[in-house]
Amino acid sequence: MKKIIITGSNGQLGRAISRLYGSDSAYELINTDFNVEGIPNLDITDLDSVLDFVRTTRPYAIINCAAHTNVDACETQADLAYKINAIGPRNLAIASSETSSRLIHISTDYVFAGDGTRPYTEFDSPAPIAMYGKTKLAGEDFVRQFADRFYMIRTAWLYGDGKNFVKTMLRLSESHDEISVVNDQIGSPTCADELARVIFALLPTENYGLFHGTCEGMCSWADFARKIFELAGVKTKVNPVSSSRYKEMNPASADRPAYSVLENYMLKLTGSYMFADWEKAITEYFAKM
Repeated sequence: MKKIIITGSNGQLGRAISRLYGSDSAYELINTDFNVEGIPNLDITDLDSVLDFVRTTRPYAIINCAAHTNVDACETQADLAYKINAIGPRNLAIASSETSSRLIHISTDYVFAGDGTRPYTEFDSPAPIAMYGKTKLAGEDFVRQFADRFYMIRTAWLYGDGKNFVKTMLRLSESHDEISVVNDQIGSPTCADELARVIFALLPTENYGLFHGTCEGMCSWADFARKIFELAGVKTKVNPVSSSRYKEMNPASADRPAYSVLENYMLKLTGSYMFADWEKAITEYFAKM
């Protein structure tokens, strides 16, 4: 039985991976997180702790779902963001190489500036505009530097079992007849279950390297909110607002990429698993709620 360490296992993607792999007798999942009750603790920012844990476990693979994903908080917590988003992946990469383990590392669309007019491929140069993206890009660089066998997957606008945009919109709809949502930031809403399936498909292969992994298609946050309300059968009205107007209403918010659509180019070139369209994926997500 092949052991797989999952870091950040209590997050949306970690839970999706656990559900998917849990029914496969070929794998033994070792779920870890940082100070989460009921889950073994692993502080990925502590190199000695990571090395001890991985040396003892001798895993087939490590799937790193741990990250500091609060985009606004990263602006004021840069040291913490670099520790979790850059030093953490570095430590896991070092440990994976020492134990000949495969490493799957999850990154983000925020490594791009968002000033383009076509979907970004894996061959486009990153240029993050916010601390979250800068720290995640540093993590990517460390993985490349220290991991022998890795799959690095950039995803975007993730939702699943946990705190996310879908749940926030539904919660707001309970007390608001109308809400304001940004309409000039464009991306690809991605279901955690879809991303977990891609990880499941890639892991047994020698198809290493950088991949983009998002649901197909694109929309604005306002479009996404309307689709959520349509599927939920609620009448809350979505009022579109510009990013600049949202910034005026929320001065502490970090800058976001205006256009961060990712093209799953490497998955397509290598004939790997293909993602569902974002509207189909969110419809299936609601059917399971």
